[in-house]
Amino acid sequence: MPPSTPDPIKLSIFNHLFASVAEEMGVTLGRTGYSPNIKERRDYSCAVFLGDGRMLAQAAHIPVHLGAMPESVRAAIEACEPFHPGDVIILNDPYLGGTHLPDITLVSPVFFDDDLAFFVASRAHHADIGGMSPGSMPVATEIYQEGIIIPPVRLVRAGELQEDLLALILRNSRTPEERQGDLAAQRAAHRIGERRLGELIEQYGLAEVQAQAEGLLTYAEQLIRAEIRTIPDGAYVFRDMLDDSGITNDPLPVQVTVTVAGDQITVDFAGTADAAAGPMNAVRAIASSAVMYVLRTLASDDLPMNAGVFAPVDIVVPAGSLLDPGPPHAVAGGNVETSQRVVDVLFGALAQALPDRVPAASQGTMNNFSLGGIHPGTGQVFAYYETIAGGAGAGPHQDGASAVQVHMTNTANTPIEALEMALPIRVERFGIRTGSGGAGHYRGGDGLVRTVTFLAPARVTILSERRRRGPYGLAGGSSGTPGRNLHIGLDGVETQLPGKVSLDVQPGEQIRIETPGGGGWGQ
Repeated sequence: MPPSTPDPIKLSIFNHLFASVAEEMGVTLGRTGYSPNIKERRDYSCAVFLGDGRMLAQAAHIPVHLGAMPESVRAAIEACEPFHPGDVIILNDPYLGGTHLPDITLVSPVFFDDDLAFFVASRAHHADIGGMSPGSMPVATEIYQEGIIIPPVRLVRAGELQEDLLALILRNSRTPEERQGDLAAQRAAHRIGERRLGELIEQYGLAEVQAQAEGLLTYAEQLIRAEIRTIPDGAYVFRDMLDDSGITNDPLPVQVTVTVAGDQITVDFAGTADAAAGPMNAVRAIASSAVMYVLRTLASDDLPMNAGVFAPVDIVVPAGSLLDPGPPHAVAGGNVETSQRVVDVLFGALAQALPDRVPAASQGTMNNFSLGGIHPGTGQVFAYYETIAGGAGAGPHQDGASAVQVHMTNTANTPIEALEMALPIRVERFGIRTGSGGAGHYRGGDGLVRTVTFLAPARVTILSERRRRGPYGLAGGSSGTPGRNLHIGLDGVETQLPGKVSLDVQPGEQIRIETPGGGGWGQ
């Protein structure tokens, strides 16, 4: 074997070693998290980066986090270098590397002797970081209404926690104890990541570890290029709609042209709507994240998800559009809802080239449900946020799964016992929305029905999609059934709510959310 040829066995070993660092970081974050959003729903992600900011490995956490996290690391490097051992950078500004404000990212340098060898990073969705409504997912018209904005700054400087900065962040949350606990959990995860990388370097030497890291990036690029070559050359166009902006009722088109030429692929979002008046705007990193997720789903299981995967992909996003709006546009819904529609249009385009590999549209929404108020038992402020599962699209070889989180989210369900213990609510119903999946040779998965009774006054916000148009079917399959949001008064009268809405509820009133079914496949 020539000396320049990587040892495939050693490369595989290091691939799993690097990935295991991110996985163990995630386990630590989940176990030490304070809020139900972290310890139950597991709405967080962890990754490892090279010292120059290129992504090296990630855990199988939240796709919309992981594809966008390189932007956060680059922003931290640009704003805060030179680094010192023990530094921890914090940020959430969507226009400086973040996604939406509740997603707080921490970035830590990892030194070996005096060399900056790696970075470790975590992103966690914090259930409240201020803003105009509990849960920090409001139907906003500008980002200042969505919560505290944190540019890349040092939360920990050379090992010393910056107590004044932490106090400022906590003072802007309705639930400061939760924020403090979850941020501490993120820092604990980083310490685990730093320790494990240090152990790797001690065992193999810095030069060997970095050489294997470079080899993995090259290997990932070779694999993704080979995968792109299986897609027939051509230009494939697809267009779908978001229901509305939350402020106006006009639909918002999302359009893509996917051009394949050999082992190169260009993804152009020309034809997408201009930046919206409401919170459905998505920063450019979200579009990039969705593109990388879709390519990852088409590739083999042994593809390392690192910076090498980005090499043969050119992503074009029109400035000023829904996918690159610029400040101060609101963006809370772009991360969770618009990201799903970007996936839908990408799969719709690729289905023209790969009809035997691409599924119909899944529910296309995360059904974001946030609430808050004063707990009558404790007198303390409570705030909660969750996403609700729905139907997966049917594929060319099988029915779609029912009641699952799809595509850009990968969170777990919060157990009802945990919800009712922490919040003044009662879950009346949580079950399958039978028959909501689209018909076809293979049927789309069914959505869910979740009915909640409030035991105290509360402010509720829902950000949801696919309420006007169901997820599309493919190859003659039918669309899935659109979702519905309902308010049920004390008199039992049901009132259908918009897809994006904030309202006050009183004790005894109910909210019922019926999530969309997936599209069907085939006649």
